[in-house]
Amino acid sequence: MTKTVDIDWNNLGFSYIKTDYRYISFWKDGEWDNGTLSEDNKVHISEGSTALHYGQTVFEGMKAYRTKDGSINLFRPDQNAERMQRSCRRLMMPAIPTDAFIEAVKKVVKANEQYIPPYGTGGSLYLRPYMIGVGDNIGVKPAEEYLFSIFCMPVGAYFKGGLKPTNFMVSDYDRAAGNGTGAAKVGGNYGGSLLPGAEAHKRNFSDAIYLDPTTHTKIEEVGSANFFGITKDNKFVTPVSPSILPSITKYSLLYLAKERLGLEVVEGDVLINQLDDFKEAGACGTAAVISPIGGIQNKDDFHVFYSETETGPVTKKLYEELTGIQYGDVEAPTGWIQKVD
Repeated sequence: MTKTVDIDWNNLGFSYIKTDYRYISFWKDGEWDNGTLSEDNKVHISEGSTALHYGQTVFEGMKAYRTKDGSINLFRPDQNAERMQRSCRRLMMPAIPTDAFIEAVKKVVKANEQYIPPYGTGGSLYLRPYMIGVGDNIGVKPAEEYLFSIFCMPVGAYFKGGLKPTNFMVSDYDRAAGNGTGAAKVGGNYGGSLLPGAEAHKRNFSDAIYLDPTTHTKIEEVGSANFFGITKDNKFVTPVSPSILPSITKYSLLYLAKERLGLEVVEGDVLINQLDDFKEAGACGTAAVISPIGGIQNKDDFHVFYSETETGPVTKKLYEELTGIQYGDVEAPTGWIQKVD
């Protein structure tokens, strides 16, 4: 008999909810064990774990979706697996093979199927794969043991009642160094963003916008999301830089903008003093899919794009196309959707 859960699906936010099972696997003596599902949501590690002292920690964010016919969709999980492998290489951690990663994700989704919000609520099952260096260590060197785990929780639609633009401010802080760990999804990148984010919130902005660390003239990221803009001559433009995290949502939007909307797409520089080139702008990532940007505060200058209250038509169309694919209402490009049986 399938277990039922008492959750108000229409009022879900984005916060931790303990679900029944998480996947856990250990790497020791040069190999991964077979992995298992556990009901224990506490992690027990050595006080010498490199994750605690030297930041040997990488993670991913992804979602599972309930479709109209009741089946379950995973959106491009192979891309999360490959990005995690790149993050692991950057921190000298053992990678999880793509097939093993996807199989573990599917096990967690299947074991917690009752927590997937019903189709039509706008909710989804958020999955957090992560890997940390563990074991008895003290010197600054890679750990000899690692823990890989995946847990999940139901989350609601990021924007209740539809897409709404919000405003952002340019931060004086750098998110990452020019040749640092910006392109890897490592814990330290996020710890360093807490203060700039808090300062933005204090001034009633949604989050901080980070400029490139080398010249401080080009937009790199928006909080923990990627930036995109629609130019007045209908080009979809997104920044390119070795210190930007390669967003799976962003690369999906690049494809859809070109193949489905017929826009010219450009990965290039987005100069902070040339915002007038854009008629629409947004931030994109797994959590919100797209967050429309109303305006950007840069020192004394406040620039408004399409509107501070309405979402632009191109941004709206991209959002509908991508979420339609995720929930199974729009035909997906080949290989983008994997079913959880």
